[in-house]
Amino acid sequence: MTKAYLAILLAVEAMVIGFVSYYYASEFLALLLVPVLLMTVLAALLVGRGTSSLTFRARRLSPEAIVGYEAHEPRTEAASPAELSRSIVERAAEIQRTLLEGPSEVQVEMCALGYRACVNDMITLTNLINQEARSAGPIKRLALRRQRRRATDSLSGARAALPPGALRATHQEL
Repeated sequence: MTKAYLAILLAVEAMVIGFVSYYYASEFLALLLVPVLLMTVLAALLVGRGTSSLTFRARRLSPEAIVGYEAHEPRTEAASPAELSRSIVERAAEIQRTLLEGPSEVQVEMCALGYRACVNDMITLTNLINQEARSAGPIKRLALRRQRRRATDSLSGARAALPPGALRATHQEL
C-alpha cells in the first residue's frame, strides 16, 4: 500500500464516522467507531514506515533493476567526461569495497554486473575524450588523460577484487 492510498482510506473512514455520527445522532455509536479510526492511523504509520525502510527496498532490488536503471530514467543531457569519470571511479571503489568485505554469491554477481556497466561507461568515456581531445588545447588534453587514467585505475582495482570466474557467466545467462 502506498502512503497516498492509506491517506485516502483514512479520509474515507473519517467521513464515514462523521456521517454515521451525524445521521444517527448517537454519540455512543461515534465513540465506538473512534478506536477503528485510531487503529487505521496506527496501521498506516506502520505500513508507511515499513515500505520506506532500507531493508524493504533492498529486498525489492534485483540485478535487472540495477542494470536497467538508466534506461528508465534517461539523462537529460550528455555527461561530461569529468562527470562520467567520477561516476566510474565512485562505482568501482564501491564494488571493490564490497568485494573486500567477504560478500555472498548474490553480491558477487551484482558486483560483476556493476563492473560490466562500468566497463560500458568506460567505452563511452573513451569515445567522449577522443571527441573532445580533437579540439582541445594542451592543458585540456592533459585533464582528459588524467580523467581517463583515474577511471582506468579504479576499474583495474575493481577487476582485481573480483573472484576468478565471476565475469564468466551469471545465473541469468545460464
